[in-house]
Amino acid sequence: MTLKRRHFLAFLGASAGSVALQPLVQNGAFLRGAPAAAESISAELPFTPIKGAMPVATDGVAPFRQAVEYSKFAVQDDVVLPDGFTYDIVAAWGDPVGDSRFGYNSDYISFLETAPGEGYLINNHEYISATPWNETYEEVVGKSIPIADMVAVSEAAGEDGINAFGLADSDPLKGKIAEYCKEALIDIGLSVISVQRNAEGRWVRTNSNADRRITGMSGLEDSRYLKATGPAAAVFRKTSGIGYIDSLGDRIVGTLNNCSGGTTPWGTVLSAEENFQDFVPEQIHADGTSFDPAKKAFLVGKEGIDGLGNVFGLAGNKYGWAVEIDPANPRDFGTKHSWLGRYRHEGFGIRAEAGKQLAVYGGCDRRGGHVYKFVSTGTVSDPTSKANSRLMESGMLYAAKFNPDGTGSWIPLKADTPVNPELPSIHVGGMITLPNRPDGGTMKVEDDGAIATYKSQFPTLGALYTGAPEEVQGAILIDAHFAANAAGATCTARPEDTELAPDGTLYIAFTSGAPSGSDGSPNKLVFQAPNGESEWEYGWIVKLVEADPASMTFRWESMALGGEPAEGGAGFANPDNLEFDSKGNLWMVTDMSSDRHNKEITSRVDAEGKAISQSNLRGLYGNNSVWYIPTSGPNAGEAYLFGFGPMDCEMTGPFFSRDQRTLFISVQHPGEINGRRQDMATATRKFAMKTTAGEEFAQEREVPVGSNWPGKGPNNPPKPALIAIRRTNGQALV
Repeated sequence: MTLKRRHFLAFLGASAGSVALQPLVQNGAFLRGAPAAAESISAELPFTPIKGAMPVATDGVAPFRQAVEYSKFAVQDDVVLPDGFTYDIVAAWGDPVGDSRFGYNSDYISFLETAPGEGYLINNHEYISATPWNETYEEVVGKSIPIADMVAVSEAAGEDGINAFGLADSDPLKGKIAEYCKEALIDIGLSVISVQRNAEGRWVRTNSNADRRITGMSGLEDSRYLKATGPAAAVFRKTSGIGYIDSLGDRIVGTLNNCSGGTTPWGTVLSAEENFQDFVPEQIHADGTSFDPAKKAFLVGKEGIDGLGNVFGLAGNKYGWAVEIDPANPRDFGTKHSWLGRYRHEGFGIRAEAGKQLAVYGGCDRRGGHVYKFVSTGTVSDPTSKANSRLMESGMLYAAKFNPDGTGSWIPLKADTPVNPELPSIHVGGMITLPNRPDGGTMKVEDDGAIATYKSQFPTLGALYTGAPEEVQGAILIDAHFAANAAGATCTARPEDTELAPDGTLYIAFTSGAPSGSDGSPNKLVFQAPNGESEWEYGWIVKLVEADPASMTFRWESMALGGEPAEGGAGFANPDNLEFDSKGNLWMVTDMSSDRHNKEITSRVDAEGKAISQSNLRGLYGNNSVWYIPTSGPNAGEAYLFGFGPMDCEMTGPFFSRDQRTLFISVQHPGEINGRRQDMATATRKFAMKTTAGEEFAQEREVPVGSNWPGKGPNNPPKPALIAIRRTNGQALV
């Protein structure tokens, strides 16, 4: 048993028997992602792991053989799974849904079963990948829009973009921008589709009257506005203020950048609005009102589209929330619960226990983002009652303070909370962002001495915000990340998912410990790299234990799982969504940046002799992947590669059916960097790899350029989709 595995077993609180892995012999040509030899893997595993681009401790290949066996590898533009497993496309971008279409860039999935083998699938649609969307929109959707014009005017405008909101309504350019942005916003939000398992074991759509889209445009033309609860609604209802007000009161147009989410025990779904700052201005004034839409101009870039809300004058303070929907109610188009805070939301952990207060955990996916907990004022009577949704209308939002000794506490984000920011010097990047007064927005602080001055000028959070008491509380929630910075919450390493284990332990996936010059970086006293590095790009999983949902203290422990095996990692980078199966095993998907996938690395040092950054070394890991980590039995604590996705994609939102016969997963942004794969184009690239023992060797890798998934035929358009993974024999996956 390796030291790494011992640490992880202790982290899980698990025990294990012996594990014996035998050498795996391969021969010939490029090693395609394929199952490892069955005889080399413990019979206790529910599948035979596949082979990825990098040697790992669980691939069945002895370290002395890895340099030979991994000298050639061929990436596939497909969802690659173990022998005996297959997948079906349940819905893909452009498919009809109600009076609209299935959206783009699928992410979080929830499956709410109404009877055995049938129910509602809810799928988030996060953002638009500009290159493949622009290339293939007209082919997939069957509609002509001024795509070439938008690319041209964006190139002419440069990085400042175009303030379409400021153009006259009679200006033809404003009309073209509105036409383009409308179609992009339709492809964002959520889809609700009804499905049923047929006699062959496939999930097929049944097209009930509850099938519907909630888009980035909902309400603007169809009166399907979203609702708001909690103190921020008081700010939305203001008719005058320091900044921009959209005149809609507490009605909200659409939902944006729907990334991860959570499923409540009472049968509703929370959808996370994450990088809303790409659509509308993030920063606010002291009274909670938005910056002018001009602050987020429209721009079409190679990888993304900025300012889709600009032309429609969307108010920035209405985005960045937790959106609750009841999929079974065809008239429900979403409620934004402001007590859960406005920040770059990722996954939700929902703890509902009879006789106790409701707790909802979440993370802010930004460099230097925080972990949050909402605690309701009222208590849960029946965890399965839909009346529990009302509990999110009153309570308190807290941000986590992690102490280096493994203890922690929750800081309330309310007016009388003292201002006490972390010092810039304890962050990896040496900087923290704080609310800027009186101008509004934020400012960067890099000098430890400036913190004392700030605290004397603004002794409490209430001193940073203005208005009636409810409006001040609303403004604090609207500005949750920066208010939490001011209150002294711990800046962390991009918390992406918060998942409750069966025993109530909260597991948090921290995706990356690298700094950002604009957002911030993690507290280096808390987020320790395993080998003494000042930063750790590859990520951690942290567990947080507390006695009660309303507890104000907790214990925590971290495990750096990301990284190369020779450096103590498990062989993946950037852990993202987490999911526990019915036996308590941990499943995890990765979130490496698309532009790093299979990026050639011929040497680990550059021309000047400097080490290649951890960020760029992610090219070694190949495509984003799916991993299985048993938490009990002889294989407990080991990480096994279950699958990887098509070119340039993320595999997101894993969710098991109740009978464990299906693992639903989203395939997000195939072809994001290189777009459509033209004529099955392939490049051969070289990589400076390491065996698990640290021996360097050269790998030649065959890499498809662009994607044709899911059609997989020559020149097929790449399309995000929701898939159902199952065994070919119809049995449970675990």
